[in-house]
Amino acid sequence: MAPASDLGVVIATRDRRAQLLDALGRITTLAERPEVVVVDNGSADGTARAVRERFPGVRVATLPRDRGAAARNVGVEMLDTPYVAFSDDDSWWAPGGLARAGDLLRGHPRVAVVAARVLVGEDERLDPTCAAMARSPLHGGDTGPGPAVLGFVACGAVVRREAFLAVGGFDERYGIGGEEARLALALAVAGWELRYVAEVIAHHHPTPSPTRADRAAQVLRNDLWTAWSARPLAASVRATGRLLRAAGSGRVAARGLLGAVRGGAWILRERRPAPPRVERELRTLERAPASGATGPRREA
Repeated sequence: MAPASDLGVVIATRDRRAQLLDALGRITTLAERPEVVVVDNGSADGTARAVRERFPGVRVATLPRDRGAAARNVGVEMLDTPYVAFSDDDSWWAPGGLARAGDLLRGHPRVAVVAARVLVGEDERLDPTCAAMARSPLHGGDTGPGPAVLGFVACGAVVRREAFLAVGGFDERYGIGGEEARLALALAVAGWELRYVAEVIAHHHPTPSPTRADRAAQVLRNDLWTAWSARPLAASVRATGRLLRAAGSGRVAARGLLGAVRGGAWILRERRPAPPRVERELRTLERAPASGATGPRREA
């Protein structure tokens, strides 16, 4: 197994003290004994103090404002482990999963992400994104540890730190929801592989959110941003139509589209269509949507 010093865990959180403390109780008792960093996204519920009191071995970074998924970048920079796992404040890793992911990353030097099987809730439903990744039609060669994919669920991902930092990590403008897709494409463009490995397991127990519609609109906005920042023009147009049809004609579609338009200036400024190799893989996934693995994280 990979030595404990090879593994770190980063958790970004905001105003969810009780859920976070429960998750830390599970993560800090893993046999792998990973170094854990909590990045507090400007909480007002005493999160940082509670973590320091209950878990003195956990490092805590406090941010003055909510940086969304980009808070994870701060945690990764604080670690010096070659491999970093992400957890949410309502998720944790199954025993042995981190060590197995570390072994796979050490043994496959071109793999930047091990995407785990995420089991949701008390009844351990398979996350829909993971079901899609398991059926990925991409051909990444026969030497990889699992199916090649172009996406992942953030709370079930172990990354190669050097690759993550080299492509800039998570984009702060994306907030939370669909932030994985942009990072996954950046890694693929840089020549890294992403693999889904079902034997590595994470548990996710999301709590009902009164802002679910707001999150769905943000996911749509981020999907549109990703399409227009990384796809050729025709592919961007096709993706836009597909995403809007899936969203329907209600509030979510309107708010998501408006949010995407508001970010149009920086999208056009930073637009870099993926090279043909990656675009071919994206088209393969579009032709087999049930086997897709590029999309954002979906709350189950």
